[in-house]
Amino acid sequence: MTYRRAVIPALVGSLLITLLLWWAGESAQALELRGATNVFDAQSVADLRVWLRPWAYDTPTALPTEGSAALGGGSRYADLYTTAMQIRFVAVFAFFLAGALLLIRRIPPTQGRTPATVLGLWAWTPMVGMLAVTVSAPWEIASYGHGSFRVLPRLASVIVSSGPVTVPAGLLTALVTVLVARVTAKGVDPSPRQIVAPRAARLAASAGTAVTALSLVVLSYESVAAWIQTSFDGGGLLSEPGELLRVWLLLGSWTSPATTPIGDWLLYRAADALVLAAVWWALRLLPGLLTRTTAPAMAIGGVCATVLALLVGRVVHIAFDHVFIVSGPVSLITQLDAGVPAALTFGVAAGLTALVTLRLAGGRDTGGAPEPAGDSGEPVADNARTEE
Repeated sequence: MTYRRAVIPALVGSLLITLLLWWAGESAQALELRGATNVFDAQSVADLRVWLRPWAYDTPTALPTEGSAALGGGSRYADLYTTAMQIRFVAVFAFFLAGALLLIRRIPPTQGRTPATVLGLWAWTPMVGMLAVTVSAPWEIASYGHGSFRVLPRLASVIVSSGPVTVPAGLLTALVTVLVARVTAKGVDPSPRQIVAPRAARLAASAGTAVTALSLVVLSYESVAAWIQTSFDGGGLLSEPGELLRVWLLLGSWTSPATTPIGDWLLYRAADALVLAAVWWALRLLPGLLTRTTAPAMAIGGVCATVLALLVGRVVHIAFDHVFIVSGPVSLITQLDAGVPAALTFGVAAGLTALVTLRLAGGRDTGGAPEPAGDSGEPVADNARTEE
């Protein structure tokens, strides 16, 4: 699909996810009404407040008040917070537009690719929320009046606060975006599915999965994670970087069987194995789904594969923990966005590692599909194939 056709659904999806998150933030006021606890229990109301707070325009009560005369009173802090929210929503629009353009162009919703396009756009949405919160974090931190105090730990706290509201909003956005993309793709000859050597595809998927396993299995072990948090230090604004490193490097967390009943420990390790299996399967299929195997396409594909695998792992954890029975329906998706920052780090690394392995293994011509040969052995132009 050409950029001219892909830009229409990408713009529609960007506008929709921005409006959905804005509406979710504005809906946070309803949780303050007296009857809110009649609809949801107290724990569910608290969870919903955590979901919606990063997208609420209302000035938090924790901001400094008029007594802070150094910056001309509390209105300056409120203005900083408003600026942070403006940057946040503009960033949501921009990041989703960029990712959707690449995904729709390289995995157009035709020729059996539609489910992959939906899943890719859905997985990209929590990443969009995290990136938008990250780029607006300096203004939000400064609005609380402690811009020079424990900057890196506070930055880590803001980064992980994008909230699981992006998960249901992202699913709706992905479905609408793909429906629009299918309409704009009518009349265009579909790009054929690419043929990838099975052995090369398996090697590439295994190499990319090994990169993901480095975080999920090695770095996420409690003693290694503790070393990451405490072994690096700095001075001034760069002091205490450990928490920020954990956010960007750890896809999960696990302990030795000595601290957990062996049955539960084995179940959670099985969930981790399922995450790695999901990453491997997605990376195995990715080169064949792409119209052209480029570094940006493999990088964003690796990110989406990692996010989807984490969602699978979180659903299994929810089943183990009996969250629905204990805490109610709202808590079902409270932790679905866990590990998203690290998914960016290791998803990009996994995708690029798979690409390098695929090229070294001779899996396919990354410049496009090979042209069929005629009776004389010379290439024959394939008029049915749309040039990308």
